[in-house]
Amino acid sequence: MRTIVYVDGYNLYYGRVNKTPYKWLDLPILFHNIIKAQDPASSILKLKYFTAPALAKFSRLGQDSVTAQTHYHRALESRHPELFSIILGKHDFNEEHAPLVVEGKNPDKNVRACVWKIVEKKTDVNLAMAMYRDAAKGACDQLVLCSNDSDAEPVLEAIREDFPQLRIGIVTPRRPPEDDRSRVVSTSLAKLAHWTRSHITGNELEQAQLPKNVVAASGKVFKKPQHWYAA
Repeated sequence: MRTIVYVDGYNLYYGRVNKTPYKWLDLPILFHNIIKAQDPASSILKLKYFTAPALAKFSRLGQDSVTAQTHYHRALESRHPELFSIILGKHDFNEEHAPLVVEGKNPDKNVRACVWKIVEKKTDVNLAMAMYRDAAKGACDQLVLCSNDSDAEPVLEAIREDFPQLRIGIVTPRRPPEDDRSRVVSTSLAKLAHWTRSHITGNELEQAQLPKNVVAASGKVFKKPQHWYAA
């Protein structure tokens, strides 16, 4: 079964990969293993990764965080040049004012503090457009979405209605239920899928790591960042 995988990078990172030593993740290998376990007849034609560039001034490690993300993306492109593609959105930054919260007291709307609000833009739209266009072109038999964001509900609903011959799978980027009781699976996505995987195990992440050094066709070497070795 010809399959295209669509990965919401923000959702995957904060839902499953953050605070683990498995950030140097070989996405095509991870989803190959998951999808083969679901249906041995499936094969991945493309994996499309949707994210936004890190911003140095808002990242915990500044420019090191930007470099780490860039090297990770280049490593994946070098490792899987025909399979992997990345679609970038952007971050919008705004300064806003919100009621100042003091412990033990109710917020006073007249006492306000300046806050930074950073919002990832275009990712949801880019992902939805890619899924629908691939469905319309007959590019695959199965679409697999890795996300737990209910914003994807409208495009899944449209694909189910307009292209009923296509199968839809959902891989929820969360820890196994016994380790992640606070994060529930989006029922609005699950009800539109033909099958749902409710979590990604630590063993699956561990077994799908890129080599520590990935060599591009140009000879450039992309190394796993030192600060990605620790959880």
